[in-house]
Amino acid sequence: MSENQNLLAEQRRALIVDEVRRRGGVRVNELTRKLGVSDMTVRRDLDALARQGVLEKVHGGAVPVVEASTHEPGFEAKSGLELTAKEDIARAAARLVTPGTAIALSGGTTTYALAQHLLEVPDLTVVTNSVRVADVFHSAQRTSGQRQGAATVVLTGGVRTPSDSLVGPVADQAITALHFDLLFLGVHGISVEAGLSTPNLAEAETNRRLVQSARRVVVVADHTKWGTVGLSSFAALEQVDTLVTDAGLPTEARAEISEHLRRLVVAGEPEEDEDI
Repeated sequence: MSENQNLLAEQRRALIVDEVRRRGGVRVNELTRKLGVSDMTVRRDLDALARQGVLEKVHGGAVPVVEASTHEPGFEAKSGLELTAKEDIARAAARLVTPGTAIALSGGTTTYALAQHLLEVPDLTVVTNSVRVADVFHSAQRTSGQRQGAATVVLTGGVRTPSDSLVGPVADQAITALHFDLLFLGVHGISVEAGLSTPNLAEAETNRRLVQSARRVVVVADHTKWGTVGLSSFAALEQVDTLVTDAGLPTEARAEISEHLRRLVVAGEPEEDEDI
């Protein structure tokens, strides 16, 4: 981490989380020196991150939170994390969408960011089990009216999860009857051994149906999801066509992922092959 007096709070906190996870813990005086900010600023950042549940404050510093495989943060808790990475990922993923196609977006804060980049793509049919994603399109229509080429949105029914996804038998039945060209899937965790996973058993089954109904599967996940394993796996890496992630993904992880996936897109970095 480089010293910078002008870092935004979001950037500082992302750097702090990365440092804590990478080193297994960090002291306040180390952070003040690395970030070039006051002791008070660092302590406020640690307080905010502890409230979000992404680290645990200890005397003189902070350590990672050891989460159970069943722990499922709510949408609001996740929405404040890795904001820059999610925005970069959303922008890169939106470039994979062709006007006039049928796409699906699962629940999650990264797919929520992606939805906002898809508002100007004409003639889309959008299938989603995310209340938040559906609201992005509906809010745009309320604001600007029913314009030509606006997306047609299909929101599945189901039981609402802490991440504002709709899951369960009603959602599963609706998804099974549909077929879409491209699925954008947010995940709780991704690893070689466990594949794609979530702490919510019902959400795992609904995500499984989404994968089965899609011609192509694109996972949108920031680098912090790599190596995380939830209670239930719902897809192997080999079932994923493309992973869109951010530049924070370590080199060794990129090499490992490339052995199992057809395509790895790192937002902000050039690709040799732009065709999906």
